[in-house]
Amino acid sequence: MNLPNKLSVARVLCIPVIVTLLHFPDPACRIAAAALFIIGCLTDFLDGRIARKRNLVTDFGKFIDPVADKLLVLTTLIMLIHLGLMPAWFVIVILCRELAVDGLRMVAVTKGQVIAAGPLGKWKTACQMVLISAMLILNLSLARSWPLAVLAGVVILLTIISGVDYFVRNKSVLAEK
Repeated sequence: MNLPNKLSVARVLCIPVIVTLLHFPDPACRIAAAALFIIGCLTDFLDGRIARKRNLVTDFGKFIDPVADKLLVLTTLIMLIHLGLMPAWFVIVILCRELAVDGLRMVAVTKGQVIAAGPLGKWKTACQMVLISAMLILNLSLARSWPLAVLAGVVILLTIISGVDYFVRNKSVLAEK
């Protein structure tokens, strides 16, 4: 297993530790969870960069990288609901978008096509990661912080727009012959 794939797997392995840390009300545990989440986010940036630079792109890497991102982000968002910091509807919108885009990708694969991540999707993920990091560090809900609420609005807009963009750019995948 090459370094980029190890980084993606490490991101997945961070998830149960983050969940466990967030179950404890101790602020030190929350900060440790935030630090681990941020490290996981950094591995997302690094694994793709290393894979492309060193020509280490693999089929396993193409699979595990986006799965690791979604698992890290969605699991931590669910924990923010559990902590009373995030409204459930917010996470439901993100989850629906992710499932819809993944469904489109699965249909594309059956037709021998690969749908790569687009720039809007990458911005969406980056904004989600910044929002989650800030909420963990500050221990504030969206209702108690207007800057976080504004960032959450940006995240929701990018989530919806990037989802629509995937379907518009790849409408031929769903076309019947």
